[in-house]
Amino acid sequence: MASLQEQLLKAGLTNKKKMQQAERAKKKVAKQVRKGEEVVDEAKLQAEKARQEKLAKDKKLNEERKAQEQAKALAAQIKQLIENHAINRDGAELDYNFQDGTKIKRIQVNDLLQHQLSRGMLAIAKLDQSYFVIPGVVADKIRERNESFIVYQADTSKQEVAEDDPYADYQIPDDLMW
Repeated sequence: MASLQEQLLKAGLTNKKKMQQAERAKKKVAKQVRKGEEVVDEAKLQAEKARQEKLAKDKKLNEERKAQEQAKALAAQIKQLIENHAINRDGAELDYNFQDGTKIKRIQVNDLLQHQLSRGMLAIAKLDQSYFVIPGVVADKIRERNESFIVYQADTSKQEVAEDDPYADYQIPDDLMW
């Protein structure tokens, strides 16, 4: 029975030159082993490098997946907070105008809600395309998670008036309808 190299040569899958190169490489490795030199196996190095790259890629994908799951969980928490604490606006007859981004929006409120909204005790939250009036404390909890859901809450801090402001003596009512 002929050796594998001879069979490959007869089948035309290799040539004499390639057989001789393989034989020289085999003898070189054997000589290095005899001398006690460390043999560097290119295939093992490449396999280890590929394994490390795959581990890094898998780790990155897992981190992205966890981040998406956390964002989903936060959105669900915010939705639940808004829906559970939304104040009923039935029987509201006054329009309350507020700014959502670059647009002026309007919701129906009653006198008490209007007063509390203008004092910052209540806030307006947006969920999908609907607006909800929620307590200021709940708005703070939502703001901790994701500020983009809170559309409007009146600023309760007093603004400093410039010394040369000609209108400093005139107070602007908080419930001014515009």
